[in-house]
Amino acid sequence: MTTYTLRSASPAKTRADAVVVGVVQKGKDARLAAGAEDVTAAFGRRLRPLLANLGVTGKPGEVVKLPTQGLIGAGLLVLVGFGKQDAVDAAGVRRAAGAAARAVANAASVAIALPADTPELVRAVTEGWQLGGYNFTAYKSDSASPAKNPHEVVVLSSIARQAAATTAFEEAQVVAAAVAQARDWVNTPAQDLTPPLFVESLQAFHKQVTKGRGAPKLTLTVLDEAELAEQGCGGIIGVGQASDAPPRLAVLRYRPRGAVAHLALVGKGITYDSGGLSIKPANSMHTMKCDMAGAAAVLQATYAIARLGLPISVTTFAPMAENMVSGRSTRPGDVLTIHGGRTVEVLNTDAEGRLVLADALVMATEEKPDVILDVATLTGHMVVALGDRVAGVMGSEEIVQEVLAAGQVAGEPLWPMPIPEDMDERIHSSKVADLAQHDWTRWGGGLFAAAFLREFTDGLPWAHLDIAGPAFNSGGPHGEVTSGGTGFAVGTLVDFARERAAQD
Repeated sequence: MTTYTLRSASPAKTRADAVVVGVVQKGKDARLAAGAEDVTAAFGRRLRPLLANLGVTGKPGEVVKLPTQGLIGAGLLVLVGFGKQDAVDAAGVRRAAGAAARAVANAASVAIALPADTPELVRAVTEGWQLGGYNFTAYKSDSASPAKNPHEVVVLSSIARQAAATTAFEEAQVVAAAVAQARDWVNTPAQDLTPPLFVESLQAFHKQVTKGRGAPKLTLTVLDEAELAEQGCGGIIGVGQASDAPPRLAVLRYRPRGAVAHLALVGKGITYDSGGLSIKPANSMHTMKCDMAGAAAVLQATYAIARLGLPISVTTFAPMAENMVSGRSTRPGDVLTIHGGRTVEVLNTDAEGRLVLADALVMATEEKPDVILDVATLTGHMVVALGDRVAGVMGSEEIVQEVLAAGQVAGEPLWPMPIPEDMDERIHSSKVADLAQHDWTRWGGGLFAAAFLREFTDGLPWAHLDIAGPAFNSGGPHGEVTSGGTGFAVGTLVDFARERAAQD
């Protein structure tokens, strides 16, 4: 288990197996970044030609390791690139720390001397390192397991003794742990995370987090398929009825004393998506265990908000279902009745996420929150529009702007998308039901989905985060983002709640 410490010591004198420093591009040269001044002084005139001979450019993500030959206290110097000198910001520090974390897995102790002279940068270093060093090894044999993480990590900062820096350091570890748990859930194979098994894992986690003196107080309620039927949750039942693993709805509540606002979170929890009768192509199925990433994000964000003690009430809904094929499958053309009585004509069973979210959104409105945020791996259209590293945000204009601001602080790229007026006509195009769930028009499918969800928000302030692209990284790691589940949106939700609490 790794221990983390915040200190104000010199990186040149710190005794550790490795010291991590940043490198920035300045013209045609590479220079050590802020935080590494003592290392620069220790190497003296030999540093510049040494960097040139090693081919160090300082480009973002570049990592170069070199023995120090006793010039500083650590035996190994790890250089990580930032890019241009004016690009050293929290996002750049977070990415650099993440890249460095994967480069020193065999070191027993590491000191990080990246730019960290503000609380924001202290947070970025800490989160970036912990997230970049994340590994999912539950299904690896001992012989195939990767090298262990360092036993001791020291974050070096000139403001280490300031209360704001200490707070940022401690809170960063809470958020990073929440993201890591969300990643664990997303990375778990669907066979071991069906709706009932997801609930079991959630209940075990809940018991662990809420036990003991000083633990946050949250209430977890789970509705099974019979209770969902009694509640008239036709969307969740309709999507999940084809599977041998019945659907569930987890409701998590956090009610701190002196709460100044009430936030409702809703997250899509499709534990596996075959597409149902509108079945997916085979090559589109192999990552569909990630279709519950929205539920993982909202649940873990809620626990992080509670652990941070933010004075904001949170009610979180995680509808869980497995979208499978059987004789009980919902058929294209079937009509489902959503909680609250609205009817929906199903025209594409592979557009199932909006159906489970509809039930949960109506339930969220019944709580009378100040704001509703929903998070979902909802549409491939959003990936086509924004790529696989940026999420789309739609909804009430003022809430969208707050979400974008929170994402910028959290280091999670988001982009605002519209809900055009013509989408209203499309979602009301059904001739047999109140709403059409899908219309097979090729263009604007992600915007159609957002317009559909808006129908169930009762006019409350609301934003929808379509994280279909960045929720799962099918390629190699980059920055603080590792392969597989990313835990995207946890940080944004926490920062949204943090800012709301501060405003009110």
